[in-house]
Amino acid sequence: MASVGWALLLFLAQLHSFANSKSHADANLTRHSAPSLCHPDQADILLKLKRSFLFDSYSITTLPSWQPGSDCCLWEGVRCSNSSGHVTALDLSGIGLHSNGIDSVIFNLTSLSLLDLSMNDFGGMNYRNPSDGFEKLSLLTHLNLSNAGISGQIPKGISKLTNLLSLDLSCSFTITDDGGNVGYIEACESWEHNFQDLVANLSNLRELKLDGVFILSRAEDCFKALAKSVPHLRVLSMDSCELQGHIDHSLSRLQFLSMINLSNNFRMTPGPFPEFFMYFLNLSVLRLARINLEGWLPPIIFQSKNLRVLDLSGNLNLSGNIPKLSNVNCLETLKLHMTNFSYGKSNYFINSKSLMELGLDGKIISMDFLSSFGILDSLRKVILTGLDLQREMESAFLWIEGTKKLTSLEFFECDFSVTNSSIIGNSKNLRSLSISDSNIKEQTLSAVANLKTLKTLSINNCGLLGKLPSSIGNMSSLEVLNIFDCQLSGPMPHEIGQIKKLTSLILGYTGLSGTIPGSIGNLTQLTELAIYFGHLSGEIPTPLFSLPALQVLDLQRNKLSGPIQEFNVVSSHLYSIDLSINGLTGQIPQSFFVLTSLRYLDIAENNLTGSVDLASFWRLNNLTYLSLSNNKLSVMDGEVCNYSSNYLSGLTKVGLASCSLTKLPSFLMRLNHVASLDLSCNNISGDIPSLIWERWNSSLESIDLSQNIFTGIQLTSYVIPFSNILDNFDVSSNRLRGQIPMPSSSAWFLDYSNNSFSSVLPNFTLYLNDTNFLSMSRNNISGYLPHSICDASALESLDLAFNNFRGLIPACLIEKAFVIGVLNLRENHFEGVLPSNISSECSFQAIDLHGNDIEGHLPKALYNCSGLEVLDLGRNKITDTFPSWLGGHLNLRVLILRSNQFHGSLDYPKNGEYFPRLQTIDLASNNFSGNLHPQWFQWFKPMEKYNNTGQYYTKVGLKETVITSYKGLYMTFEEILTTVTSIDLSDNALEGTIPGSIGKLVSLRALNMSHNSFTGQIPRQLGGMTALELLDLSSNMLSGEIPEELTNLTFLSILNLSNNQLEGTIPRSRQFLTFENSSFDGNAGICGPPLSKQCGIPDTRAHPKSSSDNVDVVLFLFAGVGFGVGFAAAILMKQGWNRRWFCILRIQQP
Repeated sequence: MASVGWALLLFLAQLHSFANSKSHADANLTRHSAPSLCHPDQADILLKLKRSFLFDSYSITTLPSWQPGSDCCLWEGVRCSNSSGHVTALDLSGIGLHSNGIDSVIFNLTSLSLLDLSMNDFGGMNYRNPSDGFEKLSLLTHLNLSNAGISGQIPKGISKLTNLLSLDLSCSFTITDDGGNVGYIEACESWEHNFQDLVANLSNLRELKLDGVFILSRAEDCFKALAKSVPHLRVLSMDSCELQGHIDHSLSRLQFLSMINLSNNFRMTPGPFPEFFMYFLNLSVLRLARINLEGWLPPIIFQSKNLRVLDLSGNLNLSGNIPKLSNVNCLETLKLHMTNFSYGKSNYFINSKSLMELGLDGKIISMDFLSSFGILDSLRKVILTGLDLQREMESAFLWIEGTKKLTSLEFFECDFSVTNSSIIGNSKNLRSLSISDSNIKEQTLSAVANLKTLKTLSINNCGLLGKLPSSIGNMSSLEVLNIFDCQLSGPMPHEIGQIKKLTSLILGYTGLSGTIPGSIGNLTQLTELAIYFGHLSGEIPTPLFSLPALQVLDLQRNKLSGPIQEFNVVSSHLYSIDLSINGLTGQIPQSFFVLTSLRYLDIAENNLTGSVDLASFWRLNNLTYLSLSNNKLSVMDGEVCNYSSNYLSGLTKVGLASCSLTKLPSFLMRLNHVASLDLSCNNISGDIPSLIWERWNSSLESIDLSQNIFTGIQLTSYVIPFSNILDNFDVSSNRLRGQIPMPSSSAWFLDYSNNSFSSVLPNFTLYLNDTNFLSMSRNNISGYLPHSICDASALESLDLAFNNFRGLIPACLIEKAFVIGVLNLRENHFEGVLPSNISSECSFQAIDLHGNDIEGHLPKALYNCSGLEVLDLGRNKITDTFPSWLGGHLNLRVLILRSNQFHGSLDYPKNGEYFPRLQTIDLASNNFSGNLHPQWFQWFKPMEKYNNTGQYYTKVGLKETVITSYKGLYMTFEEILTTVTSIDLSDNALEGTIPGSIGKLVSLRALNMSHNSFTGQIPRQLGGMTALELLDLSSNMLSGEIPEELTNLTFLSILNLSNNQLEGTIPRSRQFLTFENSSFDGNAGICGPPLSKQCGIPDTRAHPKSSSDNVDVVLFLFAGVGFGVGFAAAILMKQGWNRRWFCILRIQQP
């Protein structure tokens, strides 16, 4: 939805762009006094270009004047040379065009001196910049591709345009509303690897704007290159370029600079304010916000007679005095909030008539200070941060009331609970109010509702707000209401439908519940309705779809249910619909298939049913995003309809996961610029086609073909040719064989697991430069793991489990784990000892080496991995004593050492913390001996806190697998559930009594102490462990009666007390009525059901020894909502989206 949100805001900004996008000379095209006919080939080029554009409700024009046979020099946005008839200028800025990239035909207009395609959408995040072609436009003096939706490396050809005077490639822009509020929009994703090469030949450049472009060169190298190559530069804007380094003094040579914007480069090296800026005589705009400036600001900067804008906000360690300004000063914007400026009584404002925008920090606010401002006739906007004292807050509002022309007010990190909430309702002239990262309460919202003149209200990240007041319906002037990441309780008030001027209603991450009020159907001017990540229930009111102005409807991630009713399409202008991740039922309404303006449709992860013919979408020529994934739909590929053969030909993102497909949909063969394709969880067979990398190699970002029955891949090389780094490449859970192919450009997420691959490329690690997650688990790969795996410096998770790798684990993989968080090499044939020289910067969060041939001692240097949460070394040949030194690990949750050669007693510390977060410990099948001290169990604090909320602990993008065994019972879970706690001490030589202190572990779900030599009675305290689902005390020497308290264990689904010396009557209530004979066999002295031996009657039959391995796996896993379902229903998260919710997760048994 990011691209949709950008498009909507682009629409709001289009009129603004007409007035402001032309900073270069003679940019507004005018008609000729004596126009000549354009050159015929020029008209043909322009008509081909027009055919590549898509026009919809966001398009201001459809270029109606661009008609064959007419003079192209008179067409919109076109200017020609009077002498030759060749096109010299093409300005299509801000008219709402979109297409799948910029058509290369434009490079045939070689006479162009001006090209402006800004503020359009030529592919959003899906289309990469054309790699070549711009060098053909050698006469260009003005090039503006800002916010045009194209992404990727800046084309090399631009660096060869030696005549350029103005270059704007910005990928972000700001929108200012009527109240002066500024919105910051990221419109594309471009980068430049070598800034020096970009500007080396641009010696004539006067304006350079690269806002939002990721610059990989160091900041000082960029400024040196500018000083050397672009000596006459007047405008430099590099806002949000992720620059690192410092502002080099070489920049002082650019004496003609009138505008400098380096804001929001928060990775800059801390340093002082560059004093040489003060000597730029033409400087009128200086924006240096959030770039880590520190030290004392020389006051001379405020004495500049030309400076109109000064923004130093967000430099927390920058100090200075609030300046004295006189009437002759032309400063219009002064932002000093979130700095360390101070106020001295000798310094004050004197009637500054030009100041329009002022930002101040709360710590200097006082009535004495504010009253020194004098008259600020032009002040329209105030930004206040850090107000957290009653005196500061009340002083600020008293001053605001006296500033009669103030229309816009922003608060950041303020505490409204320290003062009377009604005070905010006294600012009667406000048109825009923004409150973010602050503490406000329900009464504050009610007070805000009294601001009758307010047009824009934005509240973000403000904690618990309470209910949305019904008085909000009185805000008759309100046009934009945005509440984001604030906890609201209860339903939306019906009165919200009274705000008739509302054009945008956004309520995201608010927790609102109840039904959507039907009164929203009265908001006839509404263009965007977005209520997402909440708890809305009930059906979607049908009138919403027919609101005459509505263009964006986003109700994703709620609890909406029921069918989507048919609606009136005639009045609909819907551009984007997102109803994903709800509980909607029924069939897809036929109304959707005739929404001709629709570009974005996501109805994934609901309970929609029925058959859907993809040809039904044939009318939706503008559709670029379609996701039907993870419903109960049966999708057909044009089998029952005979409509246009070009249906869905404009798609760039396709989601058809779990759609009962048996073959690749034929429409895919017509697509030229696919960015994302998800066909997972279907039954598609045959080969993965080569068209994926032959046709989409320059556009593809993500492909998921997992959970199908593909048997082969059409390849000419095992290096798959992709032009761009992929976000996701997933072919897991198929039937693929042979050698694993690697994307040539690398991929952030690579998953080849659950196939039958047998080998990897000898140099496969060369293709992991940008890979964060790599899984090749559950294949048949053999051989050695090369040391070059350590060169994959971005790797955060490596999963090679269940293969046939052998030899030593590369020492560098463990010793130099500076980035990797998850290492899973379980069930291979790795051997040798673990390296002992582990860095203090170790980044491991999970290590799983279960089922290998590792020997030697457990290296104590593992203690350096302070973030370690999972350690599974089970079923190896490690010989050591219990690693009590691991007890100091503050984050360790799972410790599995089963089936090794550990020995000795289970030590514990006399003081300090000991495994403070441990929730699962498995020491089974070792040689531990001695008594269990009562104190040993008392250290496991997480097991003492009962938690039945079902919350889980997840790591986005990381995949962890831990297998815990109880007497042959294996449970696989991906992502550790915080509700799961277990102890397994079975198959050792422990003796003595079972300490009663174990009864304090009330959250324990599984306890296995079988096959030891414990004596004495079963502790009655076990009856207090009410979360217990498995209890196995078999094959010990326990005596006495079975405690009646065990009947309190109402979740207990597996009980094994066999082969002990117990006696007396088996308790006859609750769960004990469900257990079979095998739970009690081998105890000659016990009687009563379910045994055939009746109490008081001797039983002479021999009882066969019970095997504790005979446990029903499925019964245990699915017994109870907490433990069983928790282990069986795994969660796997990927970057930005969920997957496999609807695929069957298999319980694996190695």
